[in-house]
Amino acid sequence: MAKPFLLLALSIVVFALLFSEAYSEQETRSTYIVHVSPAHAPPQSSSSPALLRLSASSGLWPLSHFASSAVVAVLDTGIWPSRPSFSDADSALPPPPSSWRGSCVSAASFNASAACNNKLVGARFFYKGYEAAMGRPIDESRESKSPLDTEGHGTHTASTAAGAAVKGAGFYGYARGVAQGVATAARVAAYKICWASGCFDSDILAAMDAAIADGADVISLSVGANGYAPPFHRDSIAIGAFGAARRGVVVSCSAGNSGPGAYTAVNVAPWILTVGASTIDREFPADAALGDGSAYGGVSLYAGEPLNATLLPLVYAGDCGSRLCIPGALDADKVAGKIVLCDRGLNARVEKGSAVKIAGGAAMILANTEENGEELIADSHLIPATMVGQIAGDKIRNYINSTASPTATIVFRGTVIGPSPPAPKVASFSSRGPNYRAHEILKPDVIAPGVNILAAWTGASSPTDLDIDPRRVEFNIISGTSMACPHVSGIAALLHTAHPEWSPAAVKSAIMTTAYNLDNSGETIRDLATGEESTPFVRGAGHVDPNSALDPGLLYDAQVDDYIAFLCSIGYTADQIAVFTRDGSTANCSTTTLPSPGDLNYPAFSVLFSSHSDVVTYRRVVRNVGSSADAVYEVAVSAPRGVNVTVSPSRLEFNSVGQSLSYEVTFASAANPVIVGDNYAFGSILWADGSHNVRSPVAVTWPSSLVSSS
Repeated sequence: MAKPFLLLALSIVVFALLFSEAYSEQETRSTYIVHVSPAHAPPQSSSSPALLRLSASSGLWPLSHFASSAVVAVLDTGIWPSRPSFSDADSALPPPPSSWRGSCVSAASFNASAACNNKLVGARFFYKGYEAAMGRPIDESRESKSPLDTEGHGTHTASTAAGAAVKGAGFYGYARGVAQGVATAARVAAYKICWASGCFDSDILAAMDAAIADGADVISLSVGANGYAPPFHRDSIAIGAFGAARRGVVVSCSAGNSGPGAYTAVNVAPWILTVGASTIDREFPADAALGDGSAYGGVSLYAGEPLNATLLPLVYAGDCGSRLCIPGALDADKVAGKIVLCDRGLNARVEKGSAVKIAGGAAMILANTEENGEELIADSHLIPATMVGQIAGDKIRNYINSTASPTATIVFRGTVIGPSPPAPKVASFSSRGPNYRAHEILKPDVIAPGVNILAAWTGASSPTDLDIDPRRVEFNIISGTSMACPHVSGIAALLHTAHPEWSPAAVKSAIMTTAYNLDNSGETIRDLATGEESTPFVRGAGHVDPNSALDPGLLYDAQVDDYIAFLCSIGYTADQIAVFTRDGSTANCSTTTLPSPGDLNYPAFSVLFSSHSDVVTYRRVVRNVGSSADAVYEVAVSAPRGVNVTVSPSRLEFNSVGQSLSYEVTFASAANPVIVGDNYAFGSILWADGSHNVRSPVAVTWPSSLVSSS
């Protein structure tokens, strides 16, 4: 557990589950930080592993024995243990590894002896910080003071990371197939840290310390700070993750749901694996068909009685009291029996549908505004409803304004898997870089499936989380970087099992340098916020590719001493660094430092120029982990616009497996007096030996004062 002096030193920061973007718009989360696959998926699959091209016959799954010896600690809202995702009945799992020292704790409505087994090997809860901050005990009439998940978020993330295979899973008629976690045989340990009013520093840190002491191999945290990333020494997740790195435990965290603005990524410490959200190649289309014969594609998870073929009157919510469809603000006389066009923003998307329902409306079309562009997220609406993009929304508003008696209907088309639209794309809500606390460390690190993800759900809450929703489901489909994070946690568990000698930094390196950057149409992965190609500040190193990460060729490694040198390089004092080490030792930054924060041996490059003629040099060390002792790697540089890049040496000749070699990269800003258009530019550095492609993204930034619009 955390030492008392540390907890007193920390400011109280309310963290939040990165609660699913499927439930709420981030604007409503003032007290929360609830932080809350790609192509080639076979038909009839609801499984993230299939989307990630994991195979039972070859690659990472069988070579890691499906991570059966790994324990994934999920720090979240707890666990609903009776779901088949956490059963060991059909998997013949042996007892957990001897290194596991954790336990299941009985309390309130949670019976540990009945709940836990060889799959669910740990269940604990942490609440003292929450109660101290709130000044009152937990209200047990609202939530269970136990490991039991009455919200749903923790059950969803745990089953995504390491749920057992469940046949016939789905959300009503949607996404029917086999559902299973990424590390399908890994053990799950649930640590409940989040309550009705958020997740508090001391509980997060205490749970991270407990998971490390219990023997977890990976910590999965779909939780993050509210607003900009806090300073590292006041960030309980960064502090706990530092301790995890020291003990060889990988920490995977969500980047946040505050996109598409810059500097919005949280959990940005270099020893954390930071994950953004991407779309998958599965859609739930629901078309908005207008009375003039036009139709606009949308998405929905509505599971009730569909609309018949008769067109219904169509009205704009802005003409009925509230364009955002705020509950209680719609004029029932103008809405009753009609389809209502609501604008996205401010309140939860599903809450808008409930507002229409309560006012007597028959159905809803939810339209994006400029802020969300063409990003479409399917929701389990209570009334017939679909979500359309900004372009369609503008056209539907024009139709309403230009027609005497506008009408419409909604056509629901079930589940569609295929190459159109191209996938993956980066979700507009996914938080982005540059890194608010250390610009020289590129964040996020990678993207992973985080939109419309099917996983297990609590039996205590509805799929919409609305009080008026009486439904209870075994599986739910939701979206957020919270859903992306456990995908990477599962991959980390598989890699840890396949390569137990790899450090957390090595695991991260393998995932980053083998990530891909092209969608299933062969184009650069696009950003749903803009419709343009995404950049490394949006997608990090790219989309995770688990099988490629198994054999990365080269690794960029780092140890705790390297991270201490990094902290020295960004100006941290000995007392501030002692918050991380927590062993009474002090760092001597006069002898332990880096020339620049960018010299940390990171698998990516982020360069901050101070002038139009600036020159920056970074050093890196790579270790040969391929099967060839005499591997020879040649460099290929894709230079950012306006930058001259020199790599020395340009050829790395190894003579043994495990050997490490170093190289330097010099980035020289071109001699333009002014940079035109944007103060960011991007490229890559690729080392290849004919069998491996070891790719590092490059991002460069000029001061805004040097940028001209023409």
